[in-house]
Amino acid sequence: MDRTSGCPVRAEGHAITHFTSLSAAGFVATAISFGPARMGFGLFVPDFRSAFSMSTSTVGLVSSLGFTRFFIGLLAAQWMLSRQGPAAPVLFGLAAASVGLATVAMAPNVIILAAGVFLATSRAGFAWTPFNDAVHRKIEGADCASALSEISSGTSLGIFATGLAALWMVYAGISWRLCWMIFAIAALIGLACNFAVLRQIEKVSPATRSDQRWTSLLQAVAAPLFAIAFVFGATSAIYIAFAVDYMAEVGGIPGLSNDTIPALVFVFYGLFGLTGLLTARLQYLTGLPWLIRSLMLAGALSLTVIAISPGSWAGLILSAGLQGVHLMGTSAVLALWSEQLFPALPSFSFTAALPATAAGNVLGPALAGLASTAFGAPAMFLTAAALPAMTLVALLGRRTVLAIRTVDF
Repeated sequence: MDRTSGCPVRAEGHAITHFTSLSAAGFVATAISFGPARMGFGLFVPDFRSAFSMSTSTVGLVSSLGFTRFFIGLLAAQWMLSRQGPAAPVLFGLAAASVGLATVAMAPNVIILAAGVFLATSRAGFAWTPFNDAVHRKIEGADCASALSEISSGTSLGIFATGLAALWMVYAGISWRLCWMIFAIAALIGLACNFAVLRQIEKVSPATRSDQRWTSLLQAVAAPLFAIAFVFGATSAIYIAFAVDYMAEVGGIPGLSNDTIPALVFVFYGLFGLTGLLTARLQYLTGLPWLIRSLMLAGALSLTVIAISPGSWAGLILSAGLQGVHLMGTSAVLALWSEQLFPALPSFSFTAALPATAAGNVLGPALAGLASTAFGAPAMFLTAAALPAMTLVALLGRRTVLAIRTVDF
């Protein structure tokens, strides 16, 4: 057992092959799941409104269905993983994404559209956590952190590609239905790639299942993990929910039509988010406490830039870029950190961290919307920026730093 990573140490034989194949498969799976499958609906809302005469309340309902399915997918993925190994939930989710994305592309009405979004967003719930288990069992200690960072960072490529597709649609006059059919084909390719890789991984033994209890994760040492997951969820959700609309509300960006602003935000968001590939390396160089502080600072600055400079190119690029760094770096940290805290339950512990993120996703935008109505958008963004900033200050406390260092990988 490698003491620095919590992962078993194995002979060289197939280590490089497992590292490369699992990292690539996980990267593709998260790219599809958290790009077009989860983020795509929000980016294409103007087109859906036009095609199906959707009201604001209907848009909200469809979005809520997607989030609900994501949460159900998280729980179902853990159930399938504990009984059939990591291949089952990943492949099931990719199949659901393929069908869901194709259903959206061919939807004749709002009901079928909602059904497609419901299926597609479930993929995000199935996509991620099983790879923690697969990596833990197949990759030796020195490469575990790098593999988990690379898998998490697939989200960036997915968001970037989804933004490019939206730009292509605007400037080339391409139908949104063609974009979504391309997304569905990409999901099928991802399904084939993951089938080839994950079918080689054995199922878990019955003995492993009995150890997976939620109460086993309710330990004081995990409190910082869950707190940071909540802050991360709130910060990222507030940005996605309000930043683009606020840019358009203040007059847009010089030289850009309002139709292109969401796509460009996604492009820079995903492009800068590729720094998540360096998470394991940065952690090794700086230590986990300083890495988390830096990521919280990126989240705080992203929201601050929106508050003070929403109508400029610099504001768009800097805010979206910093938010991408915050999103992808923190996502990778949560995967790495949970695996290190509970090495015997690598996937289960990550699944437990994600509901904290989901709680932030729900509460953050709801409270931010009330604050924006009462005090104005700039005040709301600055208040939201205070959340990661206060987390950063809290991480300066000696006890918190010591608690994090005890699990530094």
